[in-house]
Amino acid sequence: MNPLSWIKTISPLVAKLSDYRREMFVGDLIAGVVVAIMLVPQAMAYAMLAGLPPQVGLYASIVPLILYSLFGTSNSLAVGPVAMVSLLVVAGVGELAVPGSPEFIQLCLTLALMIGVLQIVMAVFRLGFLVNFISHPVLVGFTSAAAIVIGFSQLKHLFGISVERGEYPFQLIANTLSKIGESNLATLSIGLGSCLILVFFSQGVSPLLKIAGLKENVASLIAKIGPLFAVVVAAFVVFAGSMNSSNAVVIVGEIPSGLPGLTVPDLSISSVQSLLPLAFVITLVGYLESISVARALASRKREKVDANRELFALGMADVGAAFTGGYPVTGGFSRSLVNFSAGVCTPMGSVITALLVAISVLLLTPLFFYVPKAVLAAIIVVAVARLIDFKTPLKLWRYCRTDAIALLFTFVSVLALGIETGILIGVVSTIVLLMWNMSKPHIARVGRVGDSEQFRNVLRHNVESTKGILAFRVDESLNFANAPFLEPRLMEEITNQADTKSVLLVSTGINDIDSTGIEVLETIIRELSSMGIDFFMSDVKGPVTDRLKLAGFDPAFLDQHIFLSAHEAMCHLESQVEDKNCQLTDKKVENRDQFGDENLMGRVLK
Repeated sequence: MNPLSWIKTISPLVAKLSDYRREMFVGDLIAGVVVAIMLVPQAMAYAMLAGLPPQVGLYASIVPLILYSLFGTSNSLAVGPVAMVSLLVVAGVGELAVPGSPEFIQLCLTLALMIGVLQIVMAVFRLGFLVNFISHPVLVGFTSAAAIVIGFSQLKHLFGISVERGEYPFQLIANTLSKIGESNLATLSIGLGSCLILVFFSQGVSPLLKIAGLKENVASLIAKIGPLFAVVVAAFVVFAGSMNSSNAVVIVGEIPSGLPGLTVPDLSISSVQSLLPLAFVITLVGYLESISVARALASRKREKVDANRELFALGMADVGAAFTGGYPVTGGFSRSLVNFSAGVCTPMGSVITALLVAISVLLLTPLFFYVPKAVLAAIIVVAVARLIDFKTPLKLWRYCRTDAIALLFTFVSVLALGIETGILIGVVSTIVLLMWNMSKPHIARVGRVGDSEQFRNVLRHNVESTKGILAFRVDESLNFANAPFLEPRLMEEITNQADTKSVLLVSTGINDIDSTGIEVLETIIRELSSMGIDFFMSDVKGPVTDRLKLAGFDPAFLDQHIFLSAHEAMCHLESQVEDKNCQLTDKKVENRDQFGDENLMGRVLK
């Protein structure tokens, strides 16, 4: 393999440039400019949210974007500072050092490097599946609670008040509410005015421009410059009225000009040990947010996203942030959607964005001097307000109470105990509730539907059953969590039906069986045999049959008591019980009697 081919293999961007066309460059250029206009104020705002100087957000928007562009497989994903990761940074690192202090900044560099290394290692060992342990309800609960915490963390800048953070989020909320009466009216006016501008641009500008005759895509792009417009207006108002001195409006102040220099993270054992839990949380949460956005946008263009390559690319971006004065980054939803809507064609759009941010750092930092922190806080508050989800909890409560409970657990835990503890409790609660559900599998008594070969739940369908034969279906794999539940339910049913001669387990829902499940089956077979009742199985899947063979099940049982289908098994059993050749009984089972839980063994055979 020649060097160019090797480079194309490891860098999707280089491979795409081999047939790069002019129209693709136009799309990338427009998207890169629009995202840069949006990113500059956002990057400063999110850095402030993370407890860092505004320029750190700009530094995190240059080299990391270029590195992701080289190795990422998504054309539309816009990497950079995001609200969720910024909140995790200030919550976690803030316990180890004072936000904004040199020690805090140094720890953020170390954290970025650790996250990058973890993501690269996960990519090498193909461990992207670990994010599956964060279920959708947990993510919704976490995101909604985090959005509330983020919003309250910015109210001090929006209202011009001084607020103690407190050890837990609920303390921050309480402290903020108690200080509202001390608001700086000038700061509050700028903050609320900025919020109105941002909401107007996001909701009202595009429809008005369409009415004025502009094309939909042009109107949509103009609507995205709301953050920049709000920053310009707020900075001009502060400058014109000297409000930073006359009204005590807090401004960004001087931002160092020039590109970031090489920074070296602190790799001392104490720092690494103290940051490791936080690094794991941000790695999983950041990757989950990023890959979800990347896949959603790729599906719209029928493109493919390689999950493990995305992990590697995000890891390289975080490593780049660590050595260029930044902090942890990931793919953001809003900017990625803007990137997509602006017509980006390749990752070159992100390269153009990074170059424009670099130009801003080199030439435009003096213009940021009078930017009030209230407008940056407004950008954050308006952005995260959309993350609070009211519909999903109500929807889940209607059709899946366990998911709704997991969401509620996560939401309350994040507000009460903090981000890291809250998401851990959410994951644990999901697993516990999953095990609880698995421990109570759906077990249905089944009968034949008319003259067909289909067997269905007697509680849901008008079916026919044969006296002396108990046929039931387990709709769950048999494992240590639920197998012990099967035996007593079956024995209770048999006790209520004294004339049972044969039991048939329809195994269409059993995809796997562990050692506990096998032991329970053996116990059932022995107990039924001692009662003079034969046990049969049908529709047993290959992997389950293999497990039974490896467990030493009697070959005679496997050969004579397991049938390919429920129909074949019932024909055999009916011929034994009533000495007839698969003739259906005239007696129908009435669907009014019920035994125990309607979702379990069903009714007593008549």
